[in-house]
Amino acid sequence: MQFLSSGSDDPFDFLFKIIVIGDSNVGKTCVVHRFRSRLFTEKQHNTIGVDFTIQVWDTAGQERFRTITQSYYRSAHGAIIAYDLTRRQTFESVPHWIHEVEKYGAANVVLMLIGNKSDLLENRQVLFEDACTLAEKHGLLAVLETSAKEAQNVEEVFLLMAKELLVRNSLNLHKDSPSGSLHLDSRPVIAKESFQKQRCPC
Repeated sequence: MQFLSSGSDDPFDFLFKIIVIGDSNVGKTCVVHRFRSRLFTEKQHNTIGVDFTIQVWDTAGQERFRTITQSYYRSAHGAIIAYDLTRRQTFESVPHWIHEVEKYGAANVVLMLIGNKSDLLENRQVLFEDACTLAEKHGLLAVLETSAKEAQNVEEVFLLMAKELLVRNSLNLHKDSPSGSLHLDSRPVIAKESFQKQRCPC
């Protein structure tokens, strides 16, 4: 994720690579495009391989592209795992995606979980509490329910990820310095509808 600047030739203080992974048709591309362009397109073609958007990489969820996308785990600083809260099977695949990151990614990759399509709550098949439990079990940074269509919590997802990566980068810079006194709260931050107002007890 290119942070603090938008021009292709501008210098950056930090450059983070964030990947968005999950089953097919959970809305990964829509979430990324909503964050990048503030636009939503109802009909999106399935991603073939990997779609490079700034430094947010949208990976294909289809099994036939799995060997292609595995190589992109290795240099990722953060991974956002997406499921469709109206399709239970996409949530049940989340442990698989966590395993993929742990197997192919770096040891310190920051993991977040998002339940997309919160604009379709009448069709909900995944309780938010179930997502909280899974996040705590696997030590994920946060759970947010998002809607790419209504722009709900989309920006918050990437800002929270960027802030966490900045904190960890600062910790790495200061860990060998006697004057370094930064402390990272490792408890997951859980947000449902309003990132600022609602949090699941952890």
